Amino acid sequence: MRMKLSVFAKKRGISYQTAWRWFKTGKFPSGITMEQMPTGTIIVTEAPSSSEVPFPGMAVYLYARVSTPDRKSDLDAQLGRLAAYAAVHGWAVVESVAEIGSGLSGNRPKLMKLLSNPEVKAILIERRDSLLRFGSEYVEAVMGIQGRKLIVMNPSEASGDMAQDMVDVFRSFCAQRYGCRPAKNRARKAPVDLSRKSGS
Repeated sequence: MRMKLSVFAKKRGISYQTAWRWFKTGKFPSGITMEQMPTGTIIVTEAPSSSEVPFPGMAVYLYARVSTPDRKSDLDAQLGRLAAYAAVHGWAVVESVAEIGSGLSGNRPKLMKLLSNPEVKAILIERRDSLLRFGSEYVEAVMGIQGRKLIVMNPSEASGDMAQDMVDVFRSFCAQRYGCRPAKNRARKAPVDLSRKSGS
């Protein structure tokens, strides 16, 4: 289970200062890992007890996604967090899959390969929008009917790819109306135009 340091301190019945000291010294109870996010937030991962571990020994496939090549370095970080989460729960990682593509696009061959393979019984993702910007619940429902699982590590969180996904939507509309080349130009200018309007 992942939580903020303040939530962890409250759960354990200790002061925030004590939890902070554990983080700074690296001395904390077994079954606990602490890491500081780029934003400065400290996230605590607490290993569940044996009675709390869902599907012990389950084989999982990890799936990580970013929208654009300039965020490629985040793929390794995503897969690292997913692998750590799987290890905490005692799951065996069969394969780690990383892909670059819009959360609004159906053109993601690596994801399609996972979803179409009946041998893939469980897919672990970091956030729902790692799979799809909208509609991941439908995929989850279909997998459930097939006896398969979609596991979301942080179901309440969203990535920072929304802006790029909106540009992709805008490009699609422009392509239908103006043609492919003008669409790319208009989509490229869209974030600048929006920022100018918001500042006026």
